[in-house]
Amino acid sequence: METVTTIYKEIFRRLIAAPGQSRAAKTVEAFGWLILVEGAAVLLLPGFAAAVLHLPTLDQQAENYFRLIGLLVSGVGMLYIASGRLNAEGFIFASMLDRPLVPFAMAILWYLDIIPWPLALVFSLQDFGSFLWTLRTWRAERVTRQPQ
Repeated sequence: METVTTIYKEIFRRLIAAPGQSRAAKTVEAFGWLILVEGAAVLLLPGFAAAVLHLPTLDQQAENYFRLIGLLVSGVGMLYIASGRLNAEGFIFASMLDRPLVPFAMAILWYLDIIPWPLALVFSLQDFGSFLWTLRTWRAERVTRQPQ
């Protein structure tokens, strides 16, 4: 019984503070928490989220699709959180390849009138800003790791 208690103590200790987590991993985790909160807001309060983004009033079917988007966004947020907590260098690097492409994808979706401009702008600024933040910390870590 003592080992089960010890395991749970370790789980909760790692939940509060991840040992050995790099600064770049912390940026990925922070971005994940932001995405998780946004996805939860869309999932649980679709009308409020649409109003904040200045989207047109949602009918029942649009609200349900918007909730599905919130569910998917929350899942991506949890992926970023877990990868940041686990200090997954490969995921950190892969996220720096993916996030700079978001503004181009959003511009195309806006141009084709698939998504409204406020949503495209929010996603573009958020993803590209977090990319720059992670890139800056990742490069700083690489400079400090090099032997002199």
